[in-house]
Amino acid sequence: MGDPKRPRKQYETPGHPWKSDRLSMELQLLGEYGLRNKRELWRAETILRKIRAQARSLFVLTGEKRVQEESRLIQRLYKMGLVDENATADDILRLNVRDILERRLQTIVFKLGYAKSIHHARQLITHGHVYIKDNKVKSPSYHVMRGEESLIRVAIPVEVK
Repeated sequence: MGDPKRPRKQYETPGHPWKSDRLSMELQLLGEYGLRNKRELWRAETILRKIRAQARSLFVLTGEKRVQEESRLIQRLYKMGLVDENATADDILRLNVRDILERRLQTIVFKLGYAKSIHHARQLITHGHVYIKDNKVKSPSYHVMRGEESLIRVAIPVEVK
């Protein structure tokens, strides 16, 4: 047990801090998806790393145990909107960090046309103008599940040119 006032961090930092190709790729993703800082990107990379590790662990299993575990993982990822219903473990291993970032509320609000830019989408969310069903969501990093895209609404009208 740890101190409840000091929550565990939800991301892992890169092993080598100054690789120029990684830095340029991170900077491009930050601008493309309107992330506040690299910690948000590292959180998405950590989520992806854990999913891929679960998929790799399936290759060790055999028989019915593997079929059950694989179907359970695919069902979970299908609900998250990351893979198709008839996906395989190889499809899970082909996921990349862009697939995770595409499911963020900030990205989906922008893609649905509720915001003029990705940064405007972030502002709408943090100011409390975005609702999913009847729940106000103030976190731009909220992971939108499959089926929730049609339930997203913005409380103030926005004219997108």
